[in-house]
Parts: sequence; C-alpha cells; structure tokens
Amino acid sequence: MKKTLAKANRRLGDKFYSGAFLGPSVVGVALFFIVPFFVVIYYAFIDNPVGQNFVGFRNFQNVLGNLSFQDAVRHTVLFSALAVPLAVVLALGLAVLLEQKIPMKSQLRTFFLSPMMVPVASIVLIWQVLFHQNGAINDIISNIGTATGLFEFSGIDWFTSPYSQLPIVVLFLWRNLGYNMILFMAALNNIPRDILEVAQLEGGKPWFIFRTIKLRFLSPTILFVTILSVINSFRVFREVYLLTGSHPYGRLYMLQHFMNNMFDLLDYQRLAAAAILMTLAMIAIIGIMFIVEHWYGRDIEG
Repeated sequence: MKKTLAKANRRLGDKFYSGAFLGPSVVGVALFFIVPFFVVIYYAFIDNPVGQNFVGFRNFQNVLGNLSFQDAVRHTVLFSALAVPLAVVLALGLAVLLEQKIPMKSQLRTFFLSPMMVPVASIVLIWQVLFHQNGAINDIISNIGTATGLFEFSGIDWFTSPYSQLPIVVLFLWRNLGYNMILFMAALNNIPRDILEVAQLEGGKPWFIFRTIKLRFLSPTILFVTILSVINSFRVFREVYLLTGSHPYGRLYMLQHFMNNMFDLLDYQRLAAAAILMTLAMIAIIGIMFIVEHWYGRDIEG
C-alpha cells in the first residue's frame, strides 16, 4: 500500500514539475501565437475595431474585388512559381555535384553558405549598385553587346522595368541555395549505401540510379525544402521594401506590400481578411505537396 502511494505521489510530482517547466512556453505560445490568430479571425468579420459590428464575409469580398490585391496575388504567384522550383532544382544539382569527388569541395560549400552571413542592409546596397541604371550589370551587358556586335544595349533601371522581378529572383537564389544544398547533401548521405552498391553491381547507369533510387529517398527532403522555399519566397518583402519602398513598380508589388499598406492605413479588416486568404492558400498548396510526396515515396515508406 505504501509503495503504491509512493509511486502515485512520485507520478504526481513528475507531472507537477513537467507542467512547471512547460508552463512558460505554453503561456508564451498562447499569448503571442494562438490569441493573435483568433483576433485576426475576429477582425476579418467585423466592420471596424471601434464599432465591432458583424459583417459576415463582406471584408473578404472587398479584398477579393480589390485591384491592388489581385495584382499582388498575381505578382506573388509569378515570383514563387519562378523562384521556388529554381531554388529546389539548383540546390539539388549542387548537392549532387558536391557529392562527387571534385577538388575544393569544402571551399565550395563555404562559398555557397556565405550569403547567409551577409546582413540584409549590405545585400540591398550591393543590389542597388549592381542593378541601377548606371550599375555594373548594365555595363557588363553593354560591353558584351559591343564586343560581339550582336546587339546594342543602353541600360535600363531594372527595378522599374518589365524585368523587375529578375534581380529579386537572383537575390532569393543567392540567399537560399546554400542552406537548401546542405539539406540535400545530408539527405544524400542518409541513403543506404548497400542499395546503391547493388544497383551499381547490376549495371545501373548513374541517371537511372538517381531517378529510381535517390529521388525516392529524397522525396521527404524535397518536400521540406520546397515548403521552406515557398515560405522564404514570401519573406523577400524585406529586401524589396528596402530597395523600392512600400509602393514598388509593377511586378514587385506583392501580397506583403498590400498587407503592409493596409496596416499603414489602419484598415485592419482588409488586412485580416487578406492574411486569412493567404493562409488558406498556403495550407492548400502544402497539402497538395504532402499528397504528391506521399504518393511518390509510398513504396519507400512502406
């Protein structure tokens, strides 16, 4: 009887100490994540924070019918559709390349990881110098055209041209390729060596082994890197904002610009509605990616 009581008291004490240690984290998550999440949902269904009259889905209708929101969605989709596949494919290609026996392998890894250590302000300054109308990129293109005689190029201001997203795509790749590459290299090292050796002994070609074996084992990492790249594609707002301000030209105006401008105008209702719509879109995209990854790698998981 005494042993049973002692065990019960010990379990009760363990639960108390566990709760005491977890308590601050639970309170912090609730205070800074869960409560604001429900506040955003509440604001999306009222007319204003003062009157607080329920208006149903009117805020969502206003946002969906807003031309600035439509432009922001179109530009964000265009940027993500271009930048994310490049970030995944190029990082995977670099990881496969660095898996081979090539000289200066460690130096190349350091080179691709070095952009992560550069502050955002320095990156913005470098990009302004490179892509200004009188910048280095225009000089290089002009010199190539003059030397080859194939074309004449007088220079453009990249951030106000129809090609305004290209410098941001390059910036996105420059900052994210190294980290994605390290993730793929770690996944490649975790592929069972015996399976690869058997495939090689059976006469499998490198491309066949990569397509039928390595890609199957890499599918969870590809999913993770893709999700990470999608999230990071929404975070280029910092760099674009510092380069072009809150109202950038044309295709540089994205969803976070729209929401930031709604915040400046104290239009919390449309801000909340836009945030919820973006969240639902992200959930749908990530859900589709999970389904595709599960279907593609189901035989490996089994």
